[in-house]
Amino acid sequence: LIMEDSEGHHFSSVEEETRYWKELAMKYKQCAENTQEELHEFQEGSREYEAELEAQLQQTESRNRELLSENNRLRMELESVKEKIEMQHSEGYRQISALEDDLAQTRAIKEQLQKYIRELEQENDDLERAKRATIMSLEDFEQRLNQAIERNAFLESELDEKENLLESVQRLKDEARDLRQELAVQQKQEKPKTPLRCPLAAERADSAVQASLGVPCTPPLRRTPASTPCPGGCSTGFEDSYGATPLTPAARISALNIVGDLLRKVGALESKLASCRSFVHEQSPNRPSVSLYRSRDVLGTHLGPHQPPWGTGLVKHLEFGSRPPHLPGPPSHPPHSVVKMLL
Repeated sequence: LIMEDSEGHHFSSVEEETRYWKELAMKYKQCAENTQEELHEFQEGSREYEAELEAQLQQTESRNRELLSENNRLRMELESVKEKIEMQHSEGYRQISALEDDLAQTRAIKEQLQKYIRELEQENDDLERAKRATIMSLEDFEQRLNQAIERNAFLESELDEKENLLESVQRLKDEARDLRQELAVQQKQEKPKTPLRCPLAAERADSAVQASLGVPCTPPLRRTPASTPCPGGCSTGFEDSYGATPLTPAARISALNIVGDLLRKVGALESKLASCRSFVHEQSPNRPSVSLYRSRDVLGTHLGPHQPPWGTGLVKHLEFGSRPPHLPGPPSHPPHSVVKMLL
């Protein structure tokens, strides 16, 4: 700087140069003193600041030591926490594995139970269907049982009527036998008064009456040799034999009324049997029906061995010829015939 100042200034004299240098020296001296003071101040400030820094450093070191100890403690705690976390993690993993196993077993059990429930529902449906079928079969069986009970009741009533009819037939047989005996006695008593009949005509009349009554035909009474010859002009017709029969009108009408009642009862029983069998056939179409004609034949065999078959429709003609004018009779019957029955 001095060289630059000396080169930049041109002095006219030595005094001027000396004064310049003195002034410059005083200036630099003053600057040095100021700098020295500043240095002292800076040194003092530096010492104070150093002391403060030392104090702060001590505080910082002590704080650092505390922090280091705290850090070490926290590190130890962290390690312990990490160990605990690892233990808890492993324990949680084991628990999760156990729970997953339990969940798989529970799901398997649930699937088995659902399958079992479906099987039970199917079995329940099968049982309900079987129950409905059993109820239907039971109702059908009850209906058939009721029909069988009704049919048995009808048959029992028919059997009772049959027994009653058999009793009536037996009674009629007895009455017919008594009537034949009375007829024989009357024929013996009236033999001298009336002309003799041909044995063949008498047998035909007897068989006709027996057939109408439903009794077995009995052989005619043995006649004496005096009564065997038949006079000339012996008739073989039924009307001639009836005209030669010496029955009283009351006995003949009683016998015919009895026969008519019996035939009407048999006809009513026939209609009842037919209606009953048609009703049973309508109620149970699959049941094999008993033949009506077979029942008629059985009933006909019970009524009498000489009764005609029922399959022909039970058509009988009981026709007696004109009553002789010499026999008295009730005014209610016409003179040309006694009875004519058609069943």
